[in-house]
Amino acid sequence: QLQLAESGGGLVQPGGSLRLSCVASGFTLDYFAIAWFRQAPGKEREEVSCISADGGSTTSADSVKGRFTISRDSAENRVYLLMNGLTFEDTAVYYCNAGGIHWGQGTQVTVSS
Repeated sequence: QLQLAESGGGLVQPGGSLRLSCVASGFTLDYFAIAWFRQAPGKEREEVSCISADGGSTTSADSVKGRFTISRDSAENRVYLLMNGLTFEDTAVYYCNAGGIHWGQGTQVTVSS
């Protein structure tokens, strides 16, 4: 069975950091561009950051540039999203997506004082 599983979400204070992880089972991530999306209550799902299949290229939404870093580890079949300088506006469910096809179940990130 092909699955993606996110983890690492939680409750954090403004200015704090979290590292999200997305691990694949049943298939290798090596052949896919991987993107992190998020969806806040009442809002559309938006792409946050993306990394190419070979890891050589990344893109990020303007709202997270300079704060979020996407990376991948082929040996672990895993993609990370390091989030620094978190703000209230970063509160959302975060999802990873492989190749525009496979979705994880999401992990909740809540930024609150």
